[in-house]
Amino acid sequence: MEVVTMEDRRKELRSLLEQMEAHPERDWSEEKQRVNVLREMLQREERLH
Repeated sequence: MEVVTMEDRRKELRSLLEQMEAHPERDWSEEKQRVNVLREMLQREERLH
């Protein structure tokens, strides 16, 4: 099993946002949900430090 770090989550968030920006014509509903989850996780981590 691979450990997922906060940096991995930041990279995933950046990647999703870049893809969404590059192709606004696509339906990004599922990805938008993931973006929200990632943002919450990262914000929670920042508050703890």
